[in-house]
Amino acid sequence: MIVLRSLAFALVFYVVGALLVIVAGLQALVSRRAAHDGARRWSAFFLWSSSRIAGVRLKVVGTQPQGPVIVAMKHQSAYETMAAPRLFRWPAVVMKAELMQIPVWGWVARRHGSIPVDREASGSAMRTMLRVAEQAVAEGREIVIFPEGTRTPVGEAPPLKPGVAGLYRLMKLPVVPVALDSGTLWPRRGFWKHPGTITMRFGETIPAGLDRKTFEARLHAAINEVP
Repeated sequence: MIVLRSLAFALVFYVVGALLVIVAGLQALVSRRAAHDGARRWSAFFLWSSSRIAGVRLKVVGTQPQGPVIVAMKHQSAYETMAAPRLFRWPAVVMKAELMQIPVWGWVARRHGSIPVDREASGSAMRTMLRVAEQAVAEGREIVIFPEGTRTPVGEAPPLKPGVAGLYRLMKLPVVPVALDSGTLWPRRGFWKHPGTITMRFGETIPAGLDRKTFEARLHAAINEVP
């Protein structure tokens, strides 16, 4: 059953999803907000098809923030990245700069206002990231970041990448940590999707202005809690 449901999900989502990306690309020609509407529609279809076809449901615990705040999410699978546009009002997602080179999808991501991060961390790349983040905050948007930098296996708690502390210090915003268990059902390198419920827990807000050591310790502990 897992094999059949996973194959059916892949067929339906990638065919219909590709069409929705093309539509979002056309919307992106109109305005940034229209690009966001297209991204939300694509994300909503992902959540619908993963639930109805693959049998992977989402349970959200806690309050999803709105407005200028940094949302720092545990990263175990692609599930949370594809769900993000639908989970928040108008999120600016921090993502690898090379992802924005993907045809059509990358254009939508740039137009939508996603925040590019260059792993080489050059001075110009950091300035670009900060400029886009400042624009997002001025528009009253949430900044979504995956502080571990990459997908991690279930049960592992690697050190945080320095970018999240830098963003926290420069933007002077509170941080909402998010713990989740998506990797148990949606393997980071596996094709088969296991039916069940993914839990995503929004934790206690970390206030702005803490020193780096205290901030990183609180965030690391919060995102690695069992949701």
